[in-house]
Amino acid sequence: MLPLIAFLVQAAASASPSPVPQPPATILVEPAAAFLAACDADADALTTRAERDAGVARAFAPAEAAAGERGVGYIAYAEWARRWLGDANALPGPYEVDADGDNRITAAELERRFTALFDRYDMNKDGALTRAELVTVRARPPGEEDGRGRERGRRR
Repeated sequence: MLPLIAFLVQAAASASPSPVPQPPATILVEPAAAFLAACDADADALTTRAERDAGVARAFAPAEAAAGERGVGYIAYAEWARRWLGDANALPGPYEVDADGDNRITAAELERRFTALFDRYDMNKDGALTRAELVTVRARPPGEEDGRGRERGRRR
């Protein structure tokens, strides 16, 4: 009788369904969009142009002050990006921000880049970003086939 009970317990354990994996994310927030959302000073879930300007200046001032000269180098910018964008390699990257190519990033250059990003995210062009404007919705999860038997985004 004991072997029969052991067999039934083992069979029941192996018959339990495996957990269903969580589907991949299809709604994403770019690091620059998350930064712009954090610039919302009055907590009304909208980021205005004035809040963007003040947020960029507030976030970048300590890095510029620590550099002790006009602008920061690429390594100091990477540290700024790690703190404010979540990763040293997050976009916008230093080559994208350094408009004059002098290997230094000034507050004015960073403000210009975030102005361009703000304009890109501001879908209805009302001068304020909603949280809905700051998310990216993917049609398909990464790695899903494109209907022609190929993985989307990969060339063979």
